[in-house]
Amino acid sequence: MPNYTLTYSEAVQGWPSFYSYYPDWMVGMNNYFYTFKGGNLYRHNVNNSRNTFYGDWWVRFGLPSGAFTPTSMTSVFNDSPLENKLFKTLNLEGDSRWEATLQTDIQSSGFIQGSWFENKEQSYFAFVRNSGSTPTSTSQYPLRSVNGIGRSAVIDSATLSAVEVDFQISPTPISIGTIISVGDILYYSLPPYTSPVLFGEVSDIIVDYPAGLNRLIVDATIPLATVPPIQDPYILYVKNSVAESHGVLGHYCVFTIDNTSVSKVELFAVESEVMKSYP
Repeated sequence: MPNYTLTYSEAVQGWPSFYSYYPDWMVGMNNYFYTFKGGNLYRHNVNNSRNTFYGDWWVRFGLPSGAFTPTSMTSVFNDSPLENKLFKTLNLEGDSRWEATLQTDIQSSGFIQGSWFENKEQSYFAFVRNSGSTPTSTSQYPLRSVNGIGRSAVIDSATLSAVEVDFQISPTPISIGTIISVGDILYYSLPPYTSPVLFGEVSDIIVDYPAGLNRLIVDATIPLATVPPIQDPYILYVKNSVAESHGVLGHYCVFTIDNTSVSKVELFAVESEVMKSYP
């Protein structure tokens, strides 16, 4: 673990900040902050590049001049901690975009890339995405992004890049539903229907009951995908984790935001759109 400098704040009566510089000695004088490193004296808060310390000291050890460390801040949303909630968005009251990762007591896959933030009314707004994994992990099974369809009737796997999965139409149709989309990941489960197995990626959806079509087209050539060994496994799917914004589920949410700018940036508040979860 790298060394760092911990600072005390009289305003909050605590130790809220960590700095990436690690001096041999430090002193305040004439409204300036000075530190000593490697026998040299440095005055802080006077160079143009923020978060860049001890440039010539790093050069002596063969490192890039002015070693830079991104700004990182971690905090928590914990209103109504006894209620299960969906944390769907981040709103940054500031003048710059940040990268964000979010973790709750249930999920640890929330993230937002900096380029996804949109400037709205002098704030930066973005929906929370889930990184997920393919094949999906067991921790994702209870989430809203996982949906079941039912048992298939016939599976034609003559062409692995376009496997046809037909569902019953008569006497009672099995509805594929309107939530599934091209790009979602399909899974199957064999009796006793307890362990989903990766099937492939949905490439087409064809529903035309009068024509006798109630079908999914699946690309089973994606890595780790397999075709079911029986004709009627239980079929389920997981929504595309980036395209679909379900947010992250939990009683509280710990978020970390990072900024790689070497210029001055301001951040006044971080907000989230939260809704109560009704399972």
